[in-house]
Amino acid sequence: MVDFDMVVIGSGPAGEKAAAQAAYFGKRVAIVERAERPGGAPVNTGGIPTKTLRETAQYLTGFRRREVYGVGIGLGAEVTVELLHARSAEVSELIGEAVVRNLDRHGIRLIHGEGTVGAPGTVNVTTPDGSSRLLSADVVLIATGSRPFHPPTIPFDDPDVHDSESILLAETIPGRLAVIGGGPVGSEYASIFTALGSKVTLIDAGDRLMPFLDAEISDLVFTIFGREGMDVILGSTGTRVERSQGVLQVLLPDGRIVLPDKVLFAAGRSPNTDGLGLADAGIGLDERGHIVVDANYQTTVPGIYAAGDVIGPAALASVSAEQGRVAACHAFDIPFKQTVDPSPPFGVYSIPEIAQMGLTEEAAVKSGIDHEVGRSWFSDNPRSRIAGVTDGLIKLVFRRDDRRLLGVHIVGEEAAELVHQGQAVVQAGETIDRFIHSTYNIPTRSEAYKYAAYDGLQRLSGHPVGAAPPTSE
Repeated sequence: MVDFDMVVIGSGPAGEKAAAQAAYFGKRVAIVERAERPGGAPVNTGGIPTKTLRETAQYLTGFRRREVYGVGIGLGAEVTVELLHARSAEVSELIGEAVVRNLDRHGIRLIHGEGTVGAPGTVNVTTPDGSSRLLSADVVLIATGSRPFHPPTIPFDDPDVHDSESILLAETIPGRLAVIGGGPVGSEYASIFTALGSKVTLIDAGDRLMPFLDAEISDLVFTIFGREGMDVILGSTGTRVERSQGVLQVLLPDGRIVLPDKVLFAAGRSPNTDGLGLADAGIGLDERGHIVVDANYQTTVPGIYAAGDVIGPAALASVSAEQGRVAACHAFDIPFKQTVDPSPPFGVYSIPEIAQMGLTEEAAVKSGIDHEVGRSWFSDNPRSRIAGVTDGLIKLVFRRDDRRLLGVHIVGEEAAELVHQGQAVVQAGETIDRFIHSTYNIPTRSEAYKYAAYDGLQRLSGHPVGAAPPTSE
């Protein structure tokens, strides 16, 4: 038996950051990881590979800039796939190595193997060679993440039917791709393959894409996707996939049939709780199989904590990392991080990028808040004009009485970066006047904040100027 203060099962963002937080304050920590490379799904099969694929696809094809310069990069399909895979693998390797260096720097023991929760205060590890190890710890943290959801109605045994992980290994760029699921992952992949030249049909059961978004933003993304050549089909509940006489088919409930070369199912994820020994340990799960935790991320068993995707939404790497840190602080009574940001930013790395934080306009209405909005379209922004990427806007939602900023919603290049400026103002409880009184470098996309705030003030005075993008766009 090897003794530690803390044993973490899983080395994704929640596990890595929890371990580092505890080790930083002098705790003896071990991480058990079954994959060859640490970092979890964000490093190996999700966030980093997908975002790298996005950047590489845009660079290799000149997508969204071809109309500006009149040229695009023409590469053979085989060469393009090879470059996509090579770049994705390279970045994942680099980020995985950074995780290892972080563990080493904090003196955290990385143990490869399958971890299961054993008797109180123990973790059983089955190593790759089949041998067993027993680890003891005062605190156990489960951070095993999630995997793509596989409903029984989708034939994943078909070589041309993929989930969000296996599509990364596809050896060809499909001429026709059907993406089922209009959430963040589905929208990201749909726009990436559109950039790569695939004819993409994006299918979703809802009445609009990504319904957690501000409705205006969701509608704008729908319009942009269509303008880029994507066919978006909404309200398609009960879509089926089958192969008939050798032909792959997507059967829509209204009788239409889509005939793609490949299908990507990207609707939901399932928590990785199988094989952890949770039932035997008395650890409670909810109706969807997520581990139940309290406000301190402790499970129904004292001394055992859980964080990240395994406990359910928000299922963001950024939030998972914070949950891990807070769990470690509560577990060891460390007076450092006691709560997770209640209003984190949310980024969707589609083309174009989408980001938001705080209240949507619909949420403000539902809450009975007398509010107003301010908009600044990137088609009016000099930096966006220079770059030739003018889709999108910055939209501010604020109170009418005191102009306090409530929410920020962005579509466009670098949206996931830009949203943090608005986040700082929301969290400080400040007003849109902050943007008006700030001086921005010219030309920058950030300057759009100032003009969104001015638009908001003009709306308060009854003279709005930013209700819609210029008709020339």
